[in-house]
Amino acid sequence: MYRVNRPSQTHRTRRTGVRPTSETPAELSELRETVLRTCRRFGHEYYVRSSDAGDNARDLWRALGGIGALGAGISPEHGGAGAGIEALSVAAEAIAEAGVPLMLIALSPAVCATMVDGFGSPAQKSEWLPGLADGSRVLGFAITEPDAGSNTHNIRMRARRDGGDWVLSGQKYYVSHVDNADALLTVARAEDELKVFIVPTDAPGLTKSPIQVEILSPERQYSVFYDDVRLDDSAIVGPDAGMSVLYAGLNPERIVSAALLNGIARYAIDIAVAYARERTVWSVPIGAHQAVSHPLARAETALAASRLLTTSAARAFDRGEPGGVEAAMAKLTASEAASTALDAAMQTLGGNGMSREYGLATLHGLVRLFRIAPVSSEMLLNHVAHKRLALPRSY
Repeated sequence: MYRVNRPSQTHRTRRTGVRPTSETPAELSELRETVLRTCRRFGHEYYVRSSDAGDNARDLWRALGGIGALGAGISPEHGGAGAGIEALSVAAEAIAEAGVPLMLIALSPAVCATMVDGFGSPAQKSEWLPGLADGSRVLGFAITEPDAGSNTHNIRMRARRDGGDWVLSGQKYYVSHVDNADALLTVARAEDELKVFIVPTDAPGLTKSPIQVEILSPERQYSVFYDDVRLDDSAIVGPDAGMSVLYAGLNPERIVSAALLNGIARYAIDIAVAYARERTVWSVPIGAHQAVSHPLARAETALAASRLLTTSAARAFDRGEPGGVEAAMAKLTASEAASTALDAAMQTLGGNGMSREYGLATLHGLVRLFRIAPVSSEMLLNHVAHKRLALPRSY
C-alpha cells in the first residue's frame, strides 16, 4: 500500500494557503509502479468489458483505494497520504498508461476531495474524506447547466431559504457517474452568490436522466433535475468562503485531467512502437520508414513537453501559488498530445488501429471529449491570453 512515511510532514490546506511537502522522486516512483502493477492486472480488456456492462469499473476503483492511490492528496488525519496534487497526478497518469483511464480520478479525489479537505466542516471531513481515500465512497461534481456552459456567472440553479432549510431547484447537465456517486457537490446561486452544496443522490426531489454519448467508458453522463431538494446548513461546503470553494477544485481537475491524458498518450505510443518494430511488409519492419517513425517521434516529443507542464502545474498548486495559467497550459497541451499520439498510433496500425483487439480506437471518443471538457481548449486559450499575455478579455 502506498503511504507517505515522513513523520515531520504536515498536511496544509488551501484555506490557509500553505501546501503539503512534495514527494521525493523515489516516493513518486514507488507510487507509479504500485498503480501500474495494480491496473495492469485489470488491463484495457477490463475497461472495455466494464464499459459494455455499465458497472463503473467499481472493482478497479476499490483496488486503487486499497493501495492508497485515491488518497494521495487527502490529509493524513482523514486516511490519505497528504502528498498533494503532484502525487495524485502521478497515479492518474499510471492508471491511463495501463489502459484503464477512469475519468473519475479527476473528479472525486481531485475536485471534490480538494474542496472538502480545504473548506469542509470537521463533520464533513470526517464523513467523506476517509471513504474518498479508500474508494468506498464517491462524490460527483455538478456545475454545468444547459444555458450556462463555460460561463459560471450564468448559473441559474437556485438555493432559496425556507425556514431553516435551503431548497434547491434547477437542472445540471453533463454530470458524470451520477449512478455511481453517493452525493453530488452542486453549485447553486444562493442569496446572490454561488455556494457549493453536498446533495445526496438519493435525496427526495433529485432525479437523473442518462445522456447518450459516443464514448466507450465505464462512466456515464447525466442530466440531473433538482425539484425542491431540501437541505440544511450542514450541506454547505465553506459557507463563508464564497467563490474560493469553487475555484479550489478547478485547477486540480485540469491538472489531473492532463495527467490522465499523458497516460493515454504513453499507452498509445507504446502499442504503436511495439507494432512498428514487429510488423514487416517490405523486408524491414514498418518502423524503419520515416512515414511511420516521424509521427511517433513527434508524438513522443509532444508527450515529453506535456508531462513537464503537468508536473510544473501540480507543483505550483502544491506550493500554494495561483497556478491557473499553468493548469490551463497543462490541460491544453495534454489534450493535444493525447490526440496526436492516438492518431499516430492508429495510423501506424492501419486497419488494425480500428480493431477493438488492439485497444486504440476504443479510446478515440474519450480523448476527443477532453478537448471539450472539463473546460474547452478555446476557453483555456482565452485564459492564457488574458492572464499571461495581458490581452483584453473576450469572455
